Amino acid sequence: MEKVYLTGHRNPDMDSICSVTAYAALKNELDPTRQYIAIRCGHLSDNVKGILEALELTAPPYKNDVYPTVGDVVLTSEHHIMDTSLLSEIAATYETTNPSVIPVFQGEKFYGLLSVDDITSWVMKEMSAKPRIDRYPMVKEVMSEQEEQIFATEYFEDAKQKLSMSKKRGLAVFDEKGYLGYVTRRCFLKAPKHNVILMDHNEMRQSIKGIEEANIMEIVDHHRIDAIKTELPIFIDAEPLGSTCTIVYQLYLRHGKTPEPKIARYLLAGIVSDTVILKSPTTTSVDVASAQALAKLCGVDLEEFGMLLFSSTKGLKSRDPKEAITSDFKTYSQKGINIGIGQCEVTSFQDLDDYARLYLDTLEIVREQNGLDWAVLMITDIIQEHSILLCTNYKLNMHLQYWKIMDQIFDMPGVLSRKKQLLPEILSTVDMYL
Repeated sequence: MEKVYLTGHRNPDMDSICSVTAYAALKNELDPTRQYIAIRCGHLSDNVKGILEALELTAPPYKNDVYPTVGDVVLTSEHHIMDTSLLSEIAATYETTNPSVIPVFQGEKFYGLLSVDDITSWVMKEMSAKPRIDRYPMVKEVMSEQEEQIFATEYFEDAKQKLSMSKKRGLAVFDEKGYLGYVTRRCFLKAPKHNVILMDHNEMRQSIKGIEEANIMEIVDHHRIDAIKTELPIFIDAEPLGSTCTIVYQLYLRHGKTPEPKIARYLLAGIVSDTVILKSPTTTSVDVASAQALAKLCGVDLEEFGMLLFSSTKGLKSRDPKEAITSDFKTYSQKGINIGIGQCEVTSFQDLDDYARLYLDTLEIVREQNGLDWAVLMITDIIQEHSILLCTNYKLNMHLQYWKIMDQIFDMPGVLSRKKQLLPEILSTVDMYL
């Protein structure tokens, strides 16, 4: 069955994780001809792990990339032959099967690959020694020395290079269980493409590795559009809503479907997390109505569910600074300036002085490692609906329209949304003063 992978962005937050899980469930219900698989292309932060555990939810499995592999083109054959079989047995079926290589077994164990070149070489030697062939050898007498094995997980291009440098027509393929099949030169005439649906993002630099070689089938997102180019028209649902999970729930309704309670719990978690319990300025009436409906399906109190979600987050003082900064960190480019913006949620600023300097130093390290000109971290108190902004030392800091508390630290009362409040301020500052 054809596989389709659904992935969020590289720094998976709750909306990213929950939306791919729920949408995969819907797509599998609507389209039984394909297998829709929810994945994540980044590692979970301790914060997200804690929330998932508290809400009794699980994250989709990790997948590093969608580059094509040997496993995507491996061949199997029903025509197996034993190492002690006579060559005449192959001749009897060759006209119908016409194989370039044939798997050979020794009992139940894979022995090697017999190629047409092996047979031709043996026949030529026999004919050069005497006028007619008067015996049929066993297969193992004809087989030449085997090449090194390759694995199903090896990248397509790497395996193609190996085979091009080999004198063999084909190579045996193995997985963790043993012999799987084989590949021939024909397998590498054209690279296969993985089918992918992008969730909660639409930009290549935020997506899974190898996305440039994949077949993008859909995009479901609630961010600004800087979409990857596609070869064919695709389905795109990009709406100015507070959460990708809201869009997924609306897709359920459009198709006349109701998510089961477990899936409804995922959707509610994504909405509550991304809208900060419906307090963020990105929140719309559609988000509110969706969250209320999903809370009923889950059988939970919306406010209590939200407080459970955010009370499960660790304070920044007890977290690893680099892990906290990069757990929800997105990069942007404006007028040639590369900018990184991270966001962390807390329930109090009481211990801010204890960790602010350490986080500023770590933010500078993150900036350097990512080749950025400017990096900022927005720390949001979801109870007081208030944010503090930490900035690396950059010339545009002085032009930000926020109250400067101290060097590289700014006060942002009422600011909750990176997308709708902070990002426009950052980009307009770049446009205005550069």
